[in-house]
Amino acid sequence: MTPARDGGGGPAADRRLDAERLGAPLGERATLVQFSTAFCQPCRATRRVLADVAALVPGVAHVEIDAEGALDLVRELRVRKTPTVLVLDAGGRVVRRASGQPRKADVIAALGAAV
Repeated sequence: MTPARDGGGGPAADRRLDAERLGAPLGERATLVQFSTAFCQPCRATRRVLADVAALVPGVAHVEIDAEGALDLVRELRVRKTPTVLVLDAGGRVVRRASGQPRKADVIAALGAAV
């Protein structure tokens, strides 16, 4: 997972997401936000990886967002493909992002930037 950057080259880390915009509460320490689509096979595997990490690491929540149902948020965050995963710190600031199916070890390492 790489440091958060928006599509324009500026840091996406200035962006903050809250429970209202995500449709789910933030984790106490960090939140793993997954953008998925219904027919995305890697999204299913990503869901399992992120759910496992959230269960393993205290204070971490996993929130999955249907990209097709949240187009305003997809555009704002410049999500170009699914799955896209954002790592948020406790305040909802985007600190890491990745596209494609992540490895469990990479997700755990990326949480280090958030907690």
